[in-house]
Amino acid sequence: MTDVLVAVAHGTRAPEGPVVLAALLDRVRGLLPGVDVRVAYVDVISPTLESVLESVPHGVRPVVVPMFLASGYHVRVDVPSAVAADGGRAVVTPALGPDAAVVAAVEERLRSSSPDGLPDAVVLAAAGSSDASALAEVSTAESLLASSLGRPVVAGYVTTASPSVPEAVTSLRAAGHSTVGVASYLLAPGLFQQRLDSVGADVVAPPIGPHPLVAELIADRYRSSRRPASVRRRRWPA
Repeated sequence: MTDVLVAVAHGTRAPEGPVVLAALLDRVRGLLPGVDVRVAYVDVISPTLESVLESVPHGVRPVVVPMFLASGYHVRVDVPSAVAADGGRAVVTPALGPDAAVVAAVEERLRSSSPDGLPDAVVLAAAGSSDASALAEVSTAESLLASSLGRPVVAGYVTTASPSVPEAVTSLRAAGHSTVGVASYLLAPGLFQQRLDSVGADVVAPPIGPHPLVAELIADRYRSSRRPASVRRRRWPA
């Protein structure tokens, strides 16, 4: 019987969002031949995670990979609730962030958007959350990116948390940095990415999108879930 990987994302009304996620999951399929890779959403659009899990044949234990960059409400509440409603047969892996592979993909997007050289300082633009543990994970990504770039990086948020992305850009300029860039800590295009165009930065990188490092991370999350617990390896964070 075919193994099933259910990649679950937030969802967006922006038509290009699902297209980008489809391209990302096509890469995953190439890495996992024979695995039935499906997409589901927790908000805004369908198919819902509940309906996708319900469609998985009985006798199959699906693997749910939350395609979120921090473990906020959707990862802690919505995903487990959908799995419980299906009888609890699915295995749920850790979310994607703040794995070092995601941060490396963010850095590559920023560098490709800065042909004349990296900006003096960078805002890591994240969606935002009211959950302290999710914000701590963004802070981990912020530190990883700063270490790799060798320049100041400040996390900014599109919604809910502070500082906002515009506030973070302003604070870096006030600190004397002549050029400020925005590295998008967003997986796919949508309203949040569109808001970054008006934050006053010199460079705004695109979202992560169908990056091969992220595709490999999703595949690795799946592979790890299929290993016996005694030999299962976790990537960052432990």
